[in-house]
Amino acid sequence: MFLFVIGLEMQPTRLWKLRREIFGLGLMQVLVCGALLTLVGVVAGLKPPVAFIAAMGFVLSSTAIVMQLLDERGDTSTPRGQRMVSILLLEDLAIVPLLAIVAFMEPDTADGVSRWVTIGAALAAIVGLVAVSRWLLNPLFRILAKAHAREVMTAAALLVVLGSALAMQWGGLSMAMGAFAAGVMLSESTFRHQLEADIEPFRGILLGLFFMGVGMSLDIPLVLADWPLILGGVLAYMVFKGIGIYAVARVTKSSHGDALQRTALMAQGGEFAFVLYSAAAAAGIVEASINAVLTATIIISMALTPLAVFALRWVTPAEPEPDLDGIESVEEAREIKGSVLIIGFGRFGQIASQALLARGIDIALIENDTDMIRSAAQFGFKVYYGDGTRMDVLHASGASHARAILVCVDKKDATTRIVEQAKREFPLTPILARSFDRQHAIELIRRGVDYQMRETFESAMAFSSAALRQLGVADAEVLEIAEDIRRRDAERLQLQLAGDIQSGITLMHGGRWTPTPLTKPRKTAKALNEEAADAMEDLPRKSASPAGQSASR
Repeated sequence: MFLFVIGLEMQPTRLWKLRREIFGLGLMQVLVCGALLTLVGVVAGLKPPVAFIAAMGFVLSSTAIVMQLLDERGDTSTPRGQRMVSILLLEDLAIVPLLAIVAFMEPDTADGVSRWVTIGAALAAIVGLVAVSRWLLNPLFRILAKAHAREVMTAAALLVVLGSALAMQWGGLSMAMGAFAAGVMLSESTFRHQLEADIEPFRGILLGLFFMGVGMSLDIPLVLADWPLILGGVLAYMVFKGIGIYAVARVTKSSHGDALQRTALMAQGGEFAFVLYSAAAAAGIVEASINAVLTATIIISMALTPLAVFALRWVTPAEPEPDLDGIESVEEAREIKGSVLIIGFGRFGQIASQALLARGIDIALIENDTDMIRSAAQFGFKVYYGDGTRMDVLHASGASHARAILVCVDKKDATTRIVEQAKREFPLTPILARSFDRQHAIELIRRGVDYQMRETFESAMAFSSAALRQLGVADAEVLEIAEDIRRRDAERLQLQLAGDIQSGITLMHGGRWTPTPLTKPRKTAKALNEEAADAMEDLPRKSASPAGQSASR
């Protein structure tokens, strides 16, 4: 179930933006570490097929451990955190071709079709899950949402997890992989944030149960009997995998500190190694005794990861600790009263609050940055601590009786999540949000926001208006130009909502979309007759006209 929670964070659309890191950096790390660890296994006396299976299992880092540590450190959305997430995703995807390789390595049965049946069943399970996620999940949850019963939504999510896990098990993969796949499928659902909010209180319990399950699979008598072999295997695999991770990180221009952080976090084996080793043992490639040793090696490496991270912090210079003076002044949001709820009190929120305060409107302020809360307190503002993405915090902050909710946080994903949840929970309350760019504005409008403002739009308008005045343009004309640009921008946004990001581009002054040709012309075109020659002579003049026409409209 914990892998389902992890899968919810793996949005395919967001990960598609990281495709270069996933299939570049991730693939490079898998190949380099796989080659190093295979060599270690061969040197240790394992047969090449067994050494390869053992190595590739250890290459697959633990998504559960790394994601949890990244989340605790607040690194999930940072560039170095995103690179690690990309690598983890590639490693999770790699289990499918690795299981196919195991099927090909399996000795044929008498009819010679065993491997093809195995591969076909696995592919059928994957294709079936993709089809269900594509055409059934959103309509199903839309119907359930009409009941306005959160328990029904949670129960349906659990049913999806169970069904996905059983489908993967039927396909010869694993129930763990099915749970992870269910999370990925629901990550693109419009009800994703609601599911996350419902499951969030149980996240710690699920994490504990996950590690309890891993620990219970450790064969203690085997470890005591073969501890020199197992300990040596753990150290050898972690050291050489760490060398591979560090080398790949440095080659791809990561700093020394980031490379060390990645090495410490990802040097362990992961949960999908159990799936690979079990499949190899069932296929007769790996003996049961070797499978037990490899499984113990993975479990111990997972247990050593927090120690490796702690050791890295101990031997490397510590980052300066934030000033905690005045921490007692930070109060948690509880039963706050205010006509308007402002979520996020950074630069944007502070300015947005001024007009409301000037009108004497009672406002409630929540912020999840304690430094910002203490800084605001120095200027006389009472800001409460709270994470606006949590429904319990929104209720405690008075969102249910607020006349309006202003979302002024400085993180795009958090803004989208707050808008979606608040609009669903408080449909009659106006939601106003700070958007980050045009694409984000379109996304917020589709989520039902009542008003959105791109954070740089009006400042850029004021800036350009000042530039025109400096150039001697009359105030009346400056205002007319500014209003024309605002009108064009609004019209273009409406066209983009109905079409795509290129829609309405001719409304921009000087805007003209130039499509990339599918093929490059091999030679200069020649007219076949006089009429064509006349048309070609007029072509440059005609092609230049749309930009001017769009500017004059």
